[in-house]
Amino acid sequence: MTAPTPLHDLSKLRIDRDTPPPGVRRAVVRNAIFAAIVFGLAGAAYLVLRARAVVPVETIVVTASTDPGTRGGTPGAATSVTANGYVVARTRAAVSSKVPGRLAYLGVSEGSYVNNGDVIARLENGDYEAQVAEATANLESSRAQLVEAQADRDQQERDASRLRGIRRQNVQLVSQQEVDAAETRVATADARLRAAQARITAGEAALRFAKVNLANTEIRAPFTGTVLRKEAEVGEVVAPSVGGGLTRGAVVTMADLKSLEVEVDVNEAYIARLRSAQRARITLDAYPDTSFAGHVRQVVPTADRQRATVQVKVAIDDRDTRILPEMGARVDFLEPEARLAGAPAAAVPAAPRIRVPAAAVREVNGQSTVWLVRDGQLVSRVVQAGPVSGGFREIRSGLAGGELLLSGGVDAPRDGLRVRLANPK
Repeated sequence: MTAPTPLHDLSKLRIDRDTPPPGVRRAVVRNAIFAAIVFGLAGAAYLVLRARAVVPVETIVVTASTDPGTRGGTPGAATSVTANGYVVARTRAAVSSKVPGRLAYLGVSEGSYVNNGDVIARLENGDYEAQVAEATANLESSRAQLVEAQADRDQQERDASRLRGIRRQNVQLVSQQEVDAAETRVATADARLRAAQARITAGEAALRFAKVNLANTEIRAPFTGTVLRKEAEVGEVVAPSVGGGLTRGAVVTMADLKSLEVEVDVNEAYIARLRSAQRARITLDAYPDTSFAGHVRQVVPTADRQRATVQVKVAIDDRDTRILPEMGARVDFLEPEARLAGAPAAAVPAAPRIRVPAAAVREVNGQSTVWLVRDGQLVSRVVQAGPVSGGFREIRSGLAGGELLLSGGVDAPRDGLRVRLANPK
């Protein structure tokens, strides 16, 4: 048998999978270089476009001794301080029952106008009516016992008087012991009479108490006002204090809408600028284009140490049916009249007050910084700013007035950033 030739040696036939073919290697290198060039050009183009991009921004013109962005109000009236708060009613109450019971009648709804003393609701009162009837019967029984005790006392007095007369005429007919016994019976009858009188007093008090409890099943309006909210429905159990479960603590919430005012929290750094009866301009969040006149009614004589604010209550001079409790409001406290009507030079502050929206001031490296718009570019400026009050901050130094100030539109401003005005005047 002949040996196999090399052409038949299959063990020498194998594929080298570790080393790619030269053509594949050249293609991979070429594609990597091409991708690097493309990404490099794209990055460079992005940086160039970003440097040349013009960002639309919102700006304000810095004005001294005025309130930037304020609409309406008294022409020429300068704002001293701005604060935010809510409309509240000075006269407001959650009306509840004085006795526990199930609500049988509710005669009002949201918006109902009620007068002082009007019946708002009524509880189931069958048991209280029974108590009144029982107290009345007990009182009548006590009065009958009084009449009986009065008659018995009178009879005992007559008997004792007769025995004393007989003994005075003849001591042999009536002994002293019989006279003493008669006088004892008089004293006993008199004690029973006083007890009967006391029972009548107690019965009258019990009747009054039962009638008061019965009257308390009628829930009446404590003052003249408007129902703001129903807190319970017919069939629910109400009580003077909430006991959990299905028990309601109040039946309705009502307020006197003629006593509406605005409560605001003023930063304590500005509280020295406010005084009683100072004029104010009130702008509701619901009606931003309309303002209402008001005045400072009270500066609450205490501060909130955590928030560093003082509550100020502002009376509303312009009554309007659109003003409702719990509406958000902004109050601009106006400069005193003496400063606005040509006061002597010594009475006018030497430096004008500049107030800007709080969003226009940013903290950069621990410094208060604003961004000015000059020749279409942003320029940073360090300023000294007061605390926020009502969404505004007072610029105490760094601005003179008339500057165009960035107020919004860019999250990360920087020097040299090209911008255009989104709100040109």
